[in-house]
Amino acid sequence: MSRRHVVAPPRRAADESMTLINAVYERPLDPGYQEAARRKEAGLAPRRTLTATSGLLALALVLGAGGTAAAVALRRPVAAVTEARTLLEEQILARGAQVERLSATNAALNAEISALQTEAARSADPGLLAELQQDAVAAGSVPVQGPGLQVVLTDGTVDTQDPDLRVQDVDLQVLVNGLWAAGAEAVSINGARLTSTSAIRSAGAAVLVDLTPLSSPYTVLAVGDGVDLQTGLARTSAGQHLATLQQRYRIGVDVSVRDDLALPASAQVVLRHARPPEVAPATTPAGPTGTGSPSAARLGPAVPDVASSGRPGGQEQR
Repeated sequence: MSRRHVVAPPRRAADESMTLINAVYERPLDPGYQEAARRKEAGLAPRRTLTATSGLLALALVLGAGGTAAAVALRRPVAAVTEARTLLEEQILARGAQVERLSATNAALNAEISALQTEAARSADPGLLAELQQDAVAAGSVPVQGPGLQVVLTDGTVDTQDPDLRVQDVDLQVLVNGLWAAGAEAVSINGARLTSTSAIRSAGAAVLVDLTPLSSPYTVLAVGDGVDLQTGLARTSAGQHLATLQQRYRIGVDVSVRDDLALPASAQVVLRHARPPEVAPATTPAGPTGTGSPSAARLGPAVPDVASSGRPGGQEQR
């Protein structure tokens, strides 16, 4: 059996891995820097001539002038951009004026339609007219004016990032539900009329009523007997909630009775399709008198109410 001769690898120095570190420690400067320092000490360093100095100064002046000219050119408004901006501003103003004119025309036509409907209902059925007017107030389709209660909620600290120190959507929900429970006939927040279909929600840091963003201070108006509303609100959980907001979160709460409040009408749902109810023909049942009237079962499906109540006992919010 032959033996294999294995050549042992050469032995490495113990500090071989420290060569680079030792070189850096012993010669911290690059040889080129050392040579330049030696020539400077020996007086052999090249001297700057007047031509070289003048050239550097001229180059610095050219670069400075070029940078200044570029900055001025970039900040100078371009004629095309200015014209486009002016045109857009004119279009915005024109469209805004058009919207105002159309809104005024729409309001006038709605008032005319309402007057014609009232006149027709008055001549046809006065009782129905009174019921319609009462339901219109509850549905928020007509403006309301009268005495009531005003509650103003203000953020505790304007520049804070803590959401607990700001008025939140749940605070307004609790307050509005408390006002309905206390007997309010109509409620609005910052001019936005609330009905049974209104929703108070939050989107980020903003509070929305339906799709309208609101900001602090939040002025809540409730039409009704002001003293009764204030007393009823204090007896509900909403009164305790307001006290907690004021004491713990430093949110401003101001409650005052008002002699005259004006609440606008809410945005109305447009009626696009309608179908009259099916009424079965009247029949005369056999009997001694020979006369009769259609029973309730023959009148077909019941006609829904014209408008639902705007005071549903705290369920108007979703």
